[in-house]
Amino acid sequence: MTEIIGVRFKESGKIYYFSPNGAKLEAGDKVIVETSRGVECGNVVMGCRMVEDDKIVPPLKPIIRPATERDLKIVEQNKVKEANAARICQEKIAAHKLDMKLVDVECTFDNNKLLFYFTAENRVDFRELVKDLAAVFRTRIELRQIGVRDEAKMLGGLGVCGRPFCCKTFLGEFQPVSIKMAKEQGLSLNPTKISGTCGRLMCCLKYEQDFYEEAFKTTPKVGAYVKAPEFKGYVEEVNLLTGMLKVKPEKSDDPAVLLSKDEVTVIKDGRIRMDKDEMRALKQLEDK
Repeated sequence: MTEIIGVRFKESGKIYYFSPNGAKLEAGDKVIVETSRGVECGNVVMGCRMVEDDKIVPPLKPIIRPATERDLKIVEQNKVKEANAARICQEKIAAHKLDMKLVDVECTFDNNKLLFYFTAENRVDFRELVKDLAAVFRTRIELRQIGVRDEAKMLGGLGVCGRPFCCKTFLGEFQPVSIKMAKEQGLSLNPTKISGTCGRLMCCLKYEQDFYEEAFKTTPKVGAYVKAPEFKGYVEEVNLLTGMLKVKPEKSDDPAVLLSKDEVTVIKDGRIRMDKDEMRALKQLEDK
């Protein structure tokens, strides 16, 4: 067993494990740690606890120290530097006439690096921009191109549900979402109805997918050939949430009959058909 703490560097970012190095830390404390980007100040979101060794990816780095009042003042000063750096970078982008959009700026705790996050439709030659920024700030400059989902996570906003973006509030990492999920959940494949503000498939499609996959194991699909108590027919419509089916008798002009899935026996199940042309047209919604 090994003692660890969980640390986040952004409000809804990924949780990283560190050794508390003998310090008694609780959720809400701040710590100074060394990361691949340099020395950072992070928020403890998981207090000291013991976990099995096989759940940790070695090596487990120890914290440098719990954050002091002086450290917190440096963090506040860095926020001012980030705002100033963002303004200057915007001016330089305009001066170089670069087709890119600055999203966020981060200054490492030790002031050894400034990171500029941007989005762009195409590849951008920003070598001259880096030289200009390095001349102004006299520190290491790193420009990172991010996707529209990462942009939404950084900026935040309100979704179509009226609540703040999931990615901004609690999703540490993006979950894979596919057009197949929308199709299985019986949603309209209209891009405006299944896309988030970022223009990609809504992350919440993933939340209920496990239920739909389990429900499909016990529920006939549209097109299934089934045996009802008084006739045989084909399933025309399925409501997975209620387990109700509309079954059209095969040798009759009678209208479809509403039955429970427990009232029918599947002779040959149907398939969820995906139109290839439609899939190609909507494929961009899956991209990050």
